[in-house]
Amino acid sequence: MNSTLMNILPLILLVVVFYFLLIRPQRKRQQEAIQMQNSLAPGARVMTTTGLFATVVAVDNEDVILEVAPGIETRWVKAAVGRVLTPVDDKIAATEPQETKDEADTTADRNDDQDTNSNKS
Repeated sequence: MNSTLMNILPLILLVVVFYFLLIRPQRKRQQEAIQMQNSLAPGARVMTTTGLFATVVAVDNEDVILEVAPGIETRWVKAAVGRVLTPVDDKIAATEPQETKDEADTTADRNDDQDTNSNKS
């Protein structure tokens, strides 16, 4: 009895580890994708799984109409929407430090010096 349990225990542990490392995270990603696709609304900027950037114009049951250019609308399955894009222009501007004119001049001077040194070699 004890030897049978000891032989089966590694197999049981392998199944448990496999579940927590592979199956559970994949299910979570699928649920998040379905939730994102069900929350699509007109006006949202999206990227499809093929890399096409568009704006949602209308949402039907399982379809979504995307405007890829002004006046050009195409019908896609909701599952083809890979992610909803958020405006990043404001975030980038807020996180980038503004370079002063003096720093830019100093950097340019250093680059010129390196160019002249490499030409002399």
